[in-house]
Amino acid sequence: MYGRGSKTAKPPRQPRSERVGGGAGGRRRWLRITLISLLALVVLFVAAFAGTWLWASSKITKVAALSDYSGRPAQGAGTNWLVVGSDSRSNMTAAQKDQYHTGSDQGQRTDTILLLHYGASGPDLISIPRDSYVTIPAYTDSSGKSHSASKNKINAAYDLGGAPLLTKTVEMATGVRVDHYMEIGFLGVVNVVDSVGGVHLCLDTPVRDSHSGANLSAGCQTLDGQQSLALIRTRYSLANSDISRMANQQKFVSALAKAALRPGVEYNPFTLYPFLSATLNSIAVDNGTGLSDLVGMSSHARGITGNGGTTGTVPIANEGYQVSGIGSAVLWDSAKASRLFDAVNQDKAIPSGLLNTIG
Repeated sequence: MYGRGSKTAKPPRQPRSERVGGGAGGRRRWLRITLISLLALVVLFVAAFAGTWLWASSKITKVAALSDYSGRPAQGAGTNWLVVGSDSRSNMTAAQKDQYHTGSDQGQRTDTILLLHYGASGPDLISIPRDSYVTIPAYTDSSGKSHSASKNKINAAYDLGGAPLLTKTVEMATGVRVDHYMEIGFLGVVNVVDSVGGVHLCLDTPVRDSHSGANLSAGCQTLDGQQSLALIRTRYSLANSDISRMANQQKFVSALAKAALRPGVEYNPFTLYPFLSATLNSIAVDNGTGLSDLVGMSSHARGITGNGGTTGTVPIANEGYQVSGIGSAVLWDSAKASRLFDAVNQDKAIPSGLLNTIG
């Protein structure tokens, strides 16, 4: 019925767009799948971040370190932290006291008092000698007994009235309003350093001290928690005793901030979570300080040794000021100290020559 040479009819050729991927409908399906997958990843990331934030926030220990009172310094520009290293041994076992060469002294004192400022200028890390001879404001002790204001070494304020009295003493002595307070004890230093795999810093000279257990060579090295604690406690074997110790404490703070904020810690959950847990279990902050404040402080502290950062101690007039009934104390240079803390309050660069160079 078909003529010679006739050909069988073929169905119309399907457009390529319909043969591959289902055309416009297929492209829409793949787009929906991609968007849903991306959205799911975003939701998981946000949930993980929120969960981590809530978990970390719940672990922060608070202390009523800050309070308003008549004559309290006015709010200055920038942000001020009072960072305190407590020598309390209450949470240490007998074996740990022996291992870390801490002794078994009772009570609570402050081996380290640091004022950290940052804002438009800074960061500035100012060490306050623990033997600074200052006025301790009037206070009421834990038994309800009232005490008049008196002159004493600044670390006595912590022993007499804890964080609230120490903070008030620092504010009245410096004229600087403290925005945030943070303290850490002996064992906390060990745990935090070990959780980040140690801190890298450079020592100009060897540090060896039988009291603290320090046995460190000169040069650049990575210290573990026990070595770090020994370093920041060492003073008897140093050329300038407590003043020299403050230089090592400042090096340590900067090194720890750099170690904690390096990518291997920040973006690795197997390192980040142990670090957060160790840190938050080791510190106490004032009631108004939250996790975001701690993150901001750590970020600024990392720049202490960089361009624009300054370190040093309060201007000193006499390192061996003898006081009857108290012994050797540190007397500030009141004129220079006033200029120093005026610069801090105004968030201006600290004029050259005001901060004591320590080493």
